[in-house]
Amino acid sequence: MERNRDVNETTSSGPTTSDTTEDRVLAVLIPVYNEQETITRVLAKVDALPVVREIIVVDDGSTDATAERVAAFASPRVRLIRQPANGGKTAAIRRAVAEATSPLAVIQDADLEYDPDEIPFVIAPILEGWADVVYGSRFLVRRAGRVLYYYHYLANKFLTFCSNLLTNMNMTDIETCYKAFRTPILQQVPFTSSGFGMEVEITAFVARTRARVYEVPISYYGRTYAEGKKINSLDGLAALRYIFLYNLLAPLAAAYRQRVRSVDAFLASVPGPLPPPGQG
Repeated sequence: MERNRDVNETTSSGPTTSDTTEDRVLAVLIPVYNEQETITRVLAKVDALPVVREIIVVDDGSTDATAERVAAFASPRVRLIRQPANGGKTAAIRRAVAEATSPLAVIQDADLEYDPDEIPFVIAPILEGWADVVYGSRFLVRRAGRVLYYYHYLANKFLTFCSNLLTNMNMTDIETCYKAFRTPILQQVPFTSSGFGMEVEITAFVARTRARVYEVPISYYGRTYAEGKKINSLDGLAALRYIFLYNLLAPLAAAYRQRVRSVDAFLASVPGPLPPPGQG
């Protein structure tokens, strides 16, 4: 079996496999930092999904054996991109998005808090023609949700509430990892935030477009800090600042509005869902 390719920071290329049938439509974007204990299992579960065309792993300056374990994973669908230094999740996703060539893209964390087996359910509304963007909500539980920090729950609900006030969308979980897109939409997001700010930035941008947004229930197998959880209270405060920045100030820029118009022009060419039998 062919080994995956290791793409350095300055190299860009398309999919490394010819196994890109019409059923393989999905790019899975995996930002990773010091996740040597779980990355191989994540890759195995993602690679087994029949909808996956490419798995783009951006190692964000890991100091453990994460990058080596990705490089050793035997699949032609996996591409490893090494960032020269730790730049945060937004920087890693920005690079992964630039590399994606598949029609659809979904973000997958490398820590197994989110089960890759549920990715087909997340992208189903897009494949069926109902949605352009889908969020997997941890508060609409599909199978299991680990009982953990109540303050984190309150923070997530509060940030979602503040975001909804400014986007006029009735989201339940903007901070979720599982977000799926028609790739051209995601490729227009400016990604000027830092750290974990991209969740807010993406949501604010999508709300400005004509994209049809859906939520689906997902399971959530959260970790404790002792188990490696990285987000903290400072990230929550930064997210609150980003909510106001990306909903009130960023849209004033002409370049930002042009990105929104580009998405809307793309969406105008996207067909809607097929009518029910007998109604077409």
